[in-house]
Amino acid sequence: MPSTPHVERHFTATEAVRDVVIGMSDGLTVPFALAAGLSAAVTSSSLIVTAGLAEVAAGAIAMGLGGYLAAKTDIEHFDAEVARERREIAEVPHREVAEVESVMRGFGLEGEPLERVVAAITADRDRWVEFMMRFELGIERPDPRRAFTSAFTIGGAYIVGGLVPLVPYMLVPAVPDAMVWSVISTGVALLAFGAIKGRLTGMNLVRSAVQTLVVGGLAAGAAFGLAHAFS
Repeated sequence: MPSTPHVERHFTATEAVRDVVIGMSDGLTVPFALAAGLSAAVTSSSLIVTAGLAEVAAGAIAMGLGGYLAAKTDIEHFDAEVARERREIAEVPHREVAEVESVMRGFGLEGEPLERVVAAITADRDRWVEFMMRFELGIERPDPRRAFTSAFTIGGAYIVGGLVPLVPYMLVPAVPDAMVWSVISTGVALLAFGAIKGRLTGMNLVRSAVQTLVVGGLAAGAAFGLAHAFS
């Protein structure tokens, strides 16, 4: 009988989604808090827009630079660990062989099968190092393009998120009315962003949307409170 083929769907772009979450979350909350705080002190929408756009530009650059440095640190850490593993294999090979055996015993291998597998792994130094990195240390080789990708992803997401609470001030002349629309648009954006994030990561859409709204709302509220207190 014909059967429906089993297709597995696994989410693999966790780093990209993490970068978008970081950039978008901060972009939605920080400019909103700044605009809302200024709304209590000034009556000019144009002034709020100018200050908000300046903050979005500075924030995007700072966040992007932070993402770049974090990714570069991951690469440098990986390279340092590879160098250390190569040195240990050269200086204390018996200990490294014992570590390979310990890992493979965790997979249920014993006796002759264990010896054959260990001999195959340790016969090639590059494969041996790769095995130790992956199964002993749990570290995957970072994508060398990751630093630039992370920087642009976080910075771009910050800009997109930061424009959401500012658009009402660009369209509505009265500051109090603009602030109301800013709150609404930011809340809707947080819900939509949470639902999309849930879709991408396989989480429940409603739960992810509400969770993002609550967390983002608390962050925005705390930031607004501080901005309002010093305005």
